[in-house]
Amino acid sequence: MESRSESKTNSNPGQVRIHGAAKSRVSRPMECARKKETLQLDRNVSEDGSSTSESSCGLSGLKAGRFETRKRQSRVKPVKIVSQGVCEAVVVPPLQLERTIGKRRCTWITPFSEPLYVSFHDEEWGLPVYDDQKLFELLSLSAALSEFSWPTILNKREKFRKLFDNFDPTSVAKFTEKKILSLKSSGSLLSEQKMRAIVENARQIFKVIEEFGSFSNYCWSFVNHKPVINGFRYARQVPVKSPKAEIISKDLMRRGFHCVGPTIIYSFMQAAGIVNDHLSSCFRFTDCNGSCYNQLNIKAEATSLAKTLNQSCTLQA
Repeated sequence: MESRSESKTNSNPGQVRIHGAAKSRVSRPMECARKKETLQLDRNVSEDGSSTSESSCGLSGLKAGRFETRKRQSRVKPVKIVSQGVCEAVVVPPLQLERTIGKRRCTWITPFSEPLYVSFHDEEWGLPVYDDQKLFELLSLSAALSEFSWPTILNKREKFRKLFDNFDPTSVAKFTEKKILSLKSSGSLLSEQKMRAIVENARQIFKVIEEFGSFSNYCWSFVNHKPVINGFRYARQVPVKSPKAEIISKDLMRRGFHCVGPTIIYSFMQAAGIVNDHLSSCFRFTDCNGSCYNQLNIKAEATSLAKTLNQSCTLQA
């Protein structure tokens, strides 16, 4: 009876009494299991605490070792840039890519932009141009924008230069009808209307030169020989034409130029640096402005030197 009552009193869970060696054999595995559970709980709590602290405090909550690991992982790796419609991929070396990433450009230049387009943005677009032959080339290429995009035009630029004698107005103005038809048959990609417009514009440039001394003086006279600096912050603010472009377009049409609508002329003004439409955050915005001031100083010095020479010649006479 006593044994039965003892077993009844000790029948509750967790209160079973185990004697001798059996107790040690059972209790050790249970203790190990409990220790593992407590360790796992501690780890979960620490990980939850660290993740919350990292999300709330940023880099300040990271340990030094993990921070160094992330720094190593953030190093620049070679990136493949594949242009649309081109099978070959251009691999940018890490050092070159670091230099590229270090410069802030206009937002229409992306990591996937073609290298020629990026170079055109970094070296030509928006830089003031005063050479007549260069201005004629940019005017002709801008006219082609109604049929192609800038990347496509730049990829065919050398071919255009070869077909149009490096855009020398003197040579292009002498193109005969036979020459124009040969350009059409050679597959210049441009429509016949655009090719004839380029030839006719070259002929009209000489009339402008006779009146203004140079095609450059004519183009820059509309902006008082100083570029228009807009300093837009966002790409959506950059217009496709302007009132000044409409004035120049009307005057060119009156003089017999072809394919010189306001949109084409504004693209020409942007490319020739008559308008600086680089975004204010772009590194070329200040570069183009500085180049413009240098050109103005050189012109001012040349003008003052010419006046001094004229005065000295008058005194000697």
